[in-house]
Amino acid sequence: MKPLNASRREFCAHALTFVTVGSLLESCGGSPTSPSSGSSAALPVINTTVANGVITLNIEPSSPLATVGNAALVQTPSGSFLVARVTQESFNALTAVCTHEACTVAGFQSGVYQCPCHGSQYSTSGAVTRGPATRPLRQYSTQFANNVLTFSV
Repeated sequence: MKPLNASRREFCAHALTFVTVGSLLESCGGSPTSPSSGSSAALPVINTTVANGVITLNIEPSSPLATVGNAALVQTPSGSFLVARVTQESFNALTAVCTHEACTVAGFQSGVYQCPCHGSQYSTSGAVTRGPATRPLRQYSTQFANNVLTFSV
């Protein structure tokens, strides 16, 4: 039979382990700042290259960016970017790196981008519409002519 003090010590050690594991699990998900499941649709992905620091996208009728109000996640060797068609002749291009903890913003619904990690939301201009992020996404100047969109990174 074990001495009573050893049992209490073992109990306390196990209890501390369970509390620590529970805290770690909560920090990985299920916290009040994590997004709810299915809260925004995944952005369509466009893969392209960068030449001399310029990203070029041909906006064909089949492109996810062919319609005003749509957006896409543009992936390049230089990084990922959020691109939204805001009018027939203009687009907004932003970094896809969340300013909260550097996750890739990949959700979009009703004109709002959403980070999948902690639920930060941004407008198509990059402004924070819901935290925990406090800084806007970096915006890039775009040019659009003859169905070709370009922006420098």
